[in-house]
Amino acid sequence: EEYPTEIHDYLAAFEKSLGSVDEMLKTMMSVSRSELLQKLDPLEQAKLDLVSVYTLNSMFWVYLATQGINPKEHPVKQELERIRTYMNKVKEITDKKKASKLDKGAASRFVKNALWEPNAENEHTSKTPTKGKKRQ
Repeated sequence: EEYPTEIHDYLAAFEKSLGSVDEMLKTMMSVSRSELLQKLDPLEQAKLDLVSVYTLNSMFWVYLATQGINPKEHPVKQELERIRTYMNKVKEITDKKKASKLDKGAASRFVKNALWEPNAENEHTSKTPTKGKKRQ
């Protein structure tokens, strides 16, 4: 079947993308889900689930578009937004885990050592009079 030559590059890129998706799916399907989940911590499991469901819904979005249905007016749009919300929550949790922790003891020692403490020699050479004492 003939198609307009203007879209040839787009179709070639689309075909290449489909090949990449197919390879990725084969890789993911080569390991059982339970085996994969055993190797991941709960946060990583959540990320995997979210990426999987987002990918499936995105593929459905593309399917709707190929069928002439406007996906922006379909419930799949709300589902993708809901998934994005959860992805942002997981990202916030990940960012909080990566944030450096404050070592209160080290911070206290740092501040204490950084502050100037007068010693006996400096007290006599100070140019500011101390309260209650007259300078001679």
